[in-house]
Order: sequence, then C-alpha cells, then structure tokens
Amino acid sequence: MAELPLRSQIHSGGVTRLADHLEKPLLDTRSYRVVKLSNELEALLIHDPETDKASGAMDVNVGAFSDSDDLPGMAHAVEHLLFMGTEKYPVENEYNQYLNKYGGSSNAYTAACSTNYYFELSASAESKSAGNSLNASKESLPLSISKGQSPLYGALDRFAQFFVKPLFLEDTLDRELRAVDSENKKNLQSDPWREMQLHKSLCNKAHPFNKFSTGNYEVLHDDPIARGVKIRDAFIGFYEEHYSANRMKLAILGKESLDQLQEWAVELFSDVPNQSLKKLRWDDIPLYGDEQVGTQTFFKPVMDKRKMELFFSYPDETEQYDSMPSRYLSHLIGHEGPGSILALIKAKGWCNGLSAGAHEVCPGASYFGIGVQLTEDGLKNYKEIIKIVFNYIAMLKEQQPHRWIFEEMSKLQEVDFKFREKIPASRTTSMFSQVMQKPVPREQIMSSQSLLRTFDPAGIKRGLKHLDPDNFRFFVVSKDQETDSKEKWYGTDYKYEKIPADFMQELKRAAEASASERPAELFLPGKNEFVPQRLDVEKKEDVEPTLAPVLIRNTNSVRTWFKKDDRFWVPRANINVHMRTPLLSVTPLTSLTAHLYKELVEDALNEYAYDAELAGLEYSLSPHSQGFDVSISGYNDKMHVLLEKVLVTMRDLEVKPERFEVVKERLGRGFKNIQYADPYRQVSTFSRWLISEKTWLSEQYVDELDNVTAEDVKAFYPQILRQLFVEILVHGNLYKEDALRITDLVLNTLKPVPLPPSQWQTKRMLVPRWGTDAVYQRNLINPEQVNHCIDYHLFIGANIDYTMRAKLLLLAQMTSEPVFDQLRSKEQLGYVVSSGGVFQGTLAGFRFLIQSERDCDYLESRIEAWLVEYAKTLQEMSHDDFEAHRVGLVNRRLETLKNLNQETGRFWLHVTSEVYDFELVSKDVPEIEALTKEDMLEFYHTYFHPSSTTRAKVAVHLIAQASAEDVAKDVDPKEQRTKLATTLAQVLQQIGMTVDPTTLADKFEKADITDPASITATLKTYLESDALASEEQLATLTQQAPIVLAQILPQLGIKAKGPDTAKEVKEVKVEKKNQTVYLEDVKAWKASLPLSAGPKAVKELSAFEELDAKL
Repeated sequence: MAELPLRSQIHSGGVTRLADHLEKPLLDTRSYRVVKLSNELEALLIHDPETDKASGAMDVNVGAFSDSDDLPGMAHAVEHLLFMGTEKYPVENEYNQYLNKYGGSSNAYTAACSTNYYFELSASAESKSAGNSLNASKESLPLSISKGQSPLYGALDRFAQFFVKPLFLEDTLDRELRAVDSENKKNLQSDPWREMQLHKSLCNKAHPFNKFSTGNYEVLHDDPIARGVKIRDAFIGFYEEHYSANRMKLAILGKESLDQLQEWAVELFSDVPNQSLKKLRWDDIPLYGDEQVGTQTFFKPVMDKRKMELFFSYPDETEQYDSMPSRYLSHLIGHEGPGSILALIKAKGWCNGLSAGAHEVCPGASYFGIGVQLTEDGLKNYKEIIKIVFNYIAMLKEQQPHRWIFEEMSKLQEVDFKFREKIPASRTTSMFSQVMQKPVPREQIMSSQSLLRTFDPAGIKRGLKHLDPDNFRFFVVSKDQETDSKEKWYGTDYKYEKIPADFMQELKRAAEASASERPAELFLPGKNEFVPQRLDVEKKEDVEPTLAPVLIRNTNSVRTWFKKDDRFWVPRANINVHMRTPLLSVTPLTSLTAHLYKELVEDALNEYAYDAELAGLEYSLSPHSQGFDVSISGYNDKMHVLLEKVLVTMRDLEVKPERFEVVKERLGRGFKNIQYADPYRQVSTFSRWLISEKTWLSEQYVDELDNVTAEDVKAFYPQILRQLFVEILVHGNLYKEDALRITDLVLNTLKPVPLPPSQWQTKRMLVPRWGTDAVYQRNLINPEQVNHCIDYHLFIGANIDYTMRAKLLLLAQMTSEPVFDQLRSKEQLGYVVSSGGVFQGTLAGFRFLIQSERDCDYLESRIEAWLVEYAKTLQEMSHDDFEAHRVGLVNRRLETLKNLNQETGRFWLHVTSEVYDFELVSKDVPEIEALTKEDMLEFYHTYFHPSSTTRAKVAVHLIAQASAEDVAKDVDPKEQRTKLATTLAQVLQQIGMTVDPTTLADKFEKADITDPASITATLKTYLESDALASEEQLATLTQQAPIVLAQILPQLGIKAKGPDTAKEVKEVKVEKKNQTVYLEDVKAWKASLPLSAGPKAVKELSAFEELDAKL
C-alpha cells in the first residue's frame, strides 16, 4: 500500500508525524513512517509487502552507565528480568512460547547508554505453501489485516507490556540473576572481555566507563541482601527511575499497512508511562584524566597472543553525523596499502595487522584506538612501532586535509548505501531503533550512519590535535609480561605505570618530526583504482526467479554453473571456484602445509587487495579436505581483475623465508589458541572428528608445525595446482559470456591436468549403529577454565529421505523453546544452552549443547530427563498447537532470500554437496504438511527417547580443570589457607592496604574457608583490628570480596558453598536400555563403524546443462 502524503504533523490521538519517507537504498521496496505518540514515545513504522518475518524492537535510553556504584550490572539484570511475566501476561515464558509457535525468537542486549529488546516471528499465521488459498500475491494483499490474523499483533501486545507493567516475578529473580552470573562466568576466560574491562577499570574512576557492566550473582544478590537491600524492590526502582516513554524508540516491521501499524502502535504503546526524563549525556567528565594519560599497561592474556593498543581521548562526533571527521583519520591511519603504517612495520617483520578508528563511548565521550597485531620481533620493538605511528600522524598534521580523499571515501559510501540489500527483519528493527537515539533528522535514520555528505577540514584538524603523546596511553598484550597486579573483576594479571620520561620525549620528537626525519616509506595512498565505474543493471520486470543455476560448461576438467541474477538487481556478483584435489587431507602434515600456503598467498596479496576491499570487492581462500576454494565477492565491475591477481599469486608465489617464519609462528599460535577458546566453541570440532573418516584436530597440526619448512611449502603448492578438477559458480550481475571467460581465465592461468572422477575423494561419514550410547571425554587444556561443556548428539541416519528430514526439522521447531525454558531458564544449567537439528556431511541428527559449571555427567542426566518429559508434552500437544508449529516451519522454509549472498550460499551448498538438490525447500514443504502428531510420536520414540533400543547417541564431554574438587585432591588444607592469605594480600595491595599473609593465614584457621561469607567476615575483622583499615577501604572490601573469592577459590582447590538449586530440578526416572560406552580408543571405535553411502545427485547433470560453444 502506498504511503499517505504528509498533510499535517498532528493527527488524532495526539500522534505527531515526524517523517513520511526515509532516504533509502535504490531497490528498497519498503515504506516508512516515523511518528511520536502522545506519551512522547517515538516509533518507526516499516511496511514491507514482501516480508516473511515481522519484527518489533524497543531501544531504551538507559544502560550500564546508569548502574549505581553498589549494584554493578543492574541495567543488565533488569534486561533479563523484564521478560519474566507482565500483569497482562503473567506466565513467565508465555512471550517466548507465542513467538516459538510462529517460528520466531527474541533477544536483548545492554549497552553503555541503551538497552535494546527485539523479536521476530512469521508475518502470517497461514501457510505460504502454493496449495494454500491465502498464499496471495502482494498485489492482492488486503489493505488491512485483522488482529486475529496477524501474529505480529499478538507479539506486539505481549512485547508492549514489558514497558507498561512488568512483574519482576519473585520466583524468577534468583534464576535470572544466575543467568547473569553464568553469562559473566562464560566471559571470564575471554581475552576481549578481559582486555575491555581492564581498559575500563584503568580509566577515570569518575567516568561511568570505569564500571563493571555485566554483573554477577554476588554483587546483584548476595552482597545487597547482606546489606539489607530488598533486591526485587531495587530492580523495580531502577526500572521506574529510568524507563520512560520519552527515552524509548520503537521500530515495527510487518506486512500490514503503515496506517495499520500506526494504529497498533498507538493502541499498545500509548500506556507506556512518560516521566519526561532528560537524555543521558556525560559532557564534563573526561574519559582519561591526568593520571590515566601517559601510562603504559602490560597484561597477560589467556590465549597466546601479542598485540598493542593505543588509546587517545577524542571528541564526541555524535552531532557531526554528516561529516564524521574521524572516518578520514581512521581511513588513513588504518590503511594497509603502500605508504601506510602497516606496510612499513610489516616489511620490518614486526606486525601482522593493524586497525584504527574512533569509538563512541557515550554522548560526550569517545576514544580513538589503534590496534597492532605484533610478531615476536614486533613485541621487542613496540616502542619503535609507536614512534612510527606518531611519525605518520605528524605527516597528516603538516598537510591540509585532502578533499579528493574525502570525496573518494564519500563515493564509496554512497555506492554502498545506494545498492544495499535487505537484512533480516529483527536486525533491521533492532538497528534502526538504536539509531533513532541519535540526533539525526528522522528522514536520515537509514542513511546517517553511512553517507558522508560534508567535507569538514576543521573537524579533521580538531581530531588530529587529540592524536598527541600528551593525550594517549597504550596497552601491550603478551604471555611474556611481568605483572604485579590483578584486575578485580576478571582476575587479569597486569602491570600499570607511567610511560618513562625518556621514552615520552622520544615520542614527542616523533610526533613533531619533519619530512626529512620521518621514514621515506610513509606517504599518503594513491587513488583507488578499484572504485567501481560500471554500476548498470539490466533489470527485467515481472520475472519469476529461477530456482537453480544452469551448467554452461561440463568437461573432463571443469564444470561451470551460472545464474544471471533475476531477483535482487544489484551490480554485484559472486564467483566461487572449487579446486578438487585429494592431496590436502592425506595427513595432518599435508593439510598444515596447505594452510601455510593459503596464509602466505594472503600475506602477499595484502597491500594490493586492500584497495579492492575498500571498494567493496573481496576475496577469500579456503583449503579443506576436498581441495582448495577461491571466492570473489562484490561489485562486478572489476572482479575479474582481482580474480586474475589472486590466481597469478597462487601460481607464482614467492615463499620468502622471513615472511614464512612470521606466518608459521602466527598460524601455530592460532592452532594452540583453539584449545583455550570457550568450551562451547571447541566442542563441535570433536563431535565432527568422531564421525569423520578424515578430520584433523588442532593439536595434530601443532605436532607437525616444527616439521614444515619454507622449502616444503615451495615444493608442495605446485603439486596442489598440478592436477585438479575445477568446479565454478558464477552468480549475479554477469552474463553467460562473462562466466565462460572467467572459466577460461582460471584454466589458462593455472593450466591444471584434469583429475579424473575415479580419483575424487568420496564424501562419507562414519555412521553410529542403532543402539549406540557412546561418550567421549576430554580434559580442557586451560587450567583456569571453570566451565564444562557437553555436545549431545542423536543420529537419525545417513542420507535420510525427505520424510525423515521433515520430521527432524519439525521436531527442532517444536523443541527449541521448551529446551531453553527448562534447561536454561528454570534449571539454570548455564548461559549457553541450545538445541536443534544438524546436518553433517551425509549424516543428519539432533544436538543439545550446554556449557556449564555443572559436570558433564549431570548435564547429560538433565538432557535425558528432559527427553523423557518431552515425550509427555508431545503426547498431550493440542491439535491447534501442533498445527501452528507445522505452519510456522513451512513458512520458515519458504522465507524469501534477502540478498544475493544468501542465494549464492544456497547454490554453493548444493554444488559442493554433490547432490545438486537446488529445489530442496520446495520438496520439504509437502513432506512437512503431510506430517501428523502420530508420525512425530513414532519418530520421537524411535530416535530420541532414552528408553529406545534403536536410537544412536554420541556425546562429547569437555571437562574443566579448574573445578575445586580436582584441585583440592593435591592441596593440603593448611597450604590452602596460606595460599588464600597470600593471594588476598596481593589483591588488597591494589587498594593501598598492607597485609601480613602469615598473620592472616593464622586468622583463617578458625574460619570456614569453603564459605565466602566466613572468609569475608574474618578478613574484615583482621583489617579492622590489625591493619587499621579505613571505612572506605572496608566498604571496598565488602563490595569486591565475593567477586575476588569467586575467581580465586577454585584455583586454590577450595569448593565454595553455594545456594541449593534442587527445587528447580524435577526428578525424572530415566530407563535406558542401551549400555553407555566410554571411548578410550577412538581410532578403534571409528574403525568399527560402517561408512555412509556417498552423495548422489538428485538427477543426471545433463538435465542442468545449457551448453554453448566455447568462446
């Protein structure tokens, strides 16, 4: 429906029309309107006649910076608690049940100055399948959709109540605070979180950036209760103080007309209370005070990484949305081409990467950051790198800002915005509701963060003045640092001190260096030759998009698949090249050598390809078990130029010994660091390894690293390219002739000998037999990791038919919310809890993934208890609920593709699978529609129920090493007390307190050191009587003790007492008829399993052919 013209700003019901149209991308078919309700709540309404998903989002102008000092994490906790029931809908998970029924989901996040809530679900309650009478074309859509017909209305009704009358249910309080606690513990061993918190903790203590934003159970529950705080009242008080309609920005996207969406917004959100609160700003508080600038910080990461960060306080550019001067500076300082900082320090062997840019902290405060990925030599020469950075800044300062550089940047941004494609509904609403908090014209909500409209030399110079040695601090990150302090929230080891005076003088000289004193290798970039010139698209109206590419060349050396874009009409394309060879997966050594080759090619291309990346044209390389892939993606104008350069570099790579050593060391660290990643990020590697004929683990690569030389890579890579079968997909704004020329370019550049089909590797998986109940246990390497992880797989079979596939998809749809509600929300097993169907190679199955402090045996018992209970839920499911799930799944399967990359990804998945089932979605739908509840019950009891003798289960248990029980076995109780006293003494030194560890250890003789409260009380008594602590110091101790103890007690082998959560767990009798086998000899177990059949094309490839004579 067309938008109504803006005749008057004031409409009935006190609604103010702020904008009737938005500046939008060329091909955006959506209609937009911005209104303000009578309570000052602002709403962006989006009518999308083509959407499959409807969505709503609310951004509230309050976040972690509004936390009180004695309740850190309050805003984050309120975000969690807000979902737990409202006066109108008091059932705590009713909202998510409703969304799940319509194939939907919800989420939220807390930022510094805003809290963002969003959801999405099916736009229609009816099936979209071709046989449904309500499958209307967009031309025949009704002008008004009734509330009862629209899933969106029901979702908005429930969503609105969070901001009208939430309940903060008492019995959900503890569980959600434990969810916050689990989320925090998930991040305790994450280097990005540790680094950010250290940055915050060492900034101006008067600025809210200094705060701990996540919160945990101690500071949000135990401590306030000990102080006599009624925590539910505190959360409600925070909500009532900070949540106000005039601070809220709502975005709604649906099929409904703008008038209909406006009517619903008025009806449902006008009751949100308005307190006319001021917009949050922190203008007069510096981010870094005099004590924080001119400092250097050295800290130890969890993973083996080396990097350096430079931080400058920087002007807030919120009001300069049309010029964004910092973009000019970040473009030049972060450049990677010839003349750049990166090019120089990389040539010296000091660096692997560099990034730069301004970061808005909050209205009134920003910082400019420069990050450098260091090599071993770079770590030794970090001072020289900082001087080079200031040399480059000096070069920028002595020149006037260049208009041509700005105009080139502006053109690239304009092209990117003009041809921007759709993103999913919930990302759209979440993003724009957040942008609405910024002071941009309402017509520019979509464009203000993209387009550079005004060249502002004065703003650029103002920014440059802040990039000065007197206004900066730096961090160096390395495992080899000497430290003397421990950060209080994450336990990060660090050393913090003033930059030595002599080094500061060197930096000031570097920042004032003349052209003759600066390295000659530093100069401004030249004009970007990759800026696209041809952006024309031959669009055809009323074209029904084809579902599959055609095969335009099919020989003994190459297959070329092609589809001219007939759906998105953008001047972009994707080229995917699959070079099939069996050499890469023969051994871990050959696979590792291929990875080194890939890294060296990327290293050689870095300077050349950077301009292409800036101009929206990218490449990627990927070695894998079946061969080597090359992909080019972006504006089609000059993509053949980039492809040729990539292929020639692959063919003629010069393996330079000095770069080989740098790349090898970096790759080796990467493989080692995989073992220190979050457990839930590691576990799927082992799950795949157990059922794969040939898959190598990171530790196997590490073992081979010392055996690979530069000469090995130099000798091996020609063998990779010597004999290949090439499969190519060309998709987008290119013609068949272009695709054939690209094919010739690949073959003529590489000139491979054809690899005959008889020598192709057959894709097969190992198939767990029916009745299997296997567990593979593995200890996590990180000694400080407190979280266990389980990946629990139920296998349905190999190469399952369409009917079985439909059952698996439907079961995943029905169970996602109940799994999360029971195992995450109610039982609080951990922050990371998920489930769903999985398709691995030729196998299909279902997985449960949980990361938790609870041990894996317990987690497995709770999964199986849930499986037993869900059988009853499925049995008792009403016809209407079953039907809603089925329709929701059909609509999810029939969702339209949002952009060119999505369609390319779908095509490439079917090509590389060797099944070529391009019409899989349309085959799924009739199978899903034919399913009955009886079908699902039989399916469930055969493959899922723990009592089934025909199910096949394989679970991976990753076991944390930081559990107190394990450590305690080797620690004498007296030694525990001594270590506890010594560790606490080190921590207390940070707040200026001197403690005698021996005396404190004696005090702990009478304390229960398994009880954090007893430890805190003993420590407090000692500090009052022996250390003569001030009231302020004692208050700091009371606040921080629970967090510190939560960090250090497990490391000392002390099992801290915790609250009883048994009431949340429903005891369920689980009768298992298959005996559990613990895998000790994985090789022997894998050898006992049968192999699946290899992939088989759904039809003869000749059926896809559309062959012409070669060009």
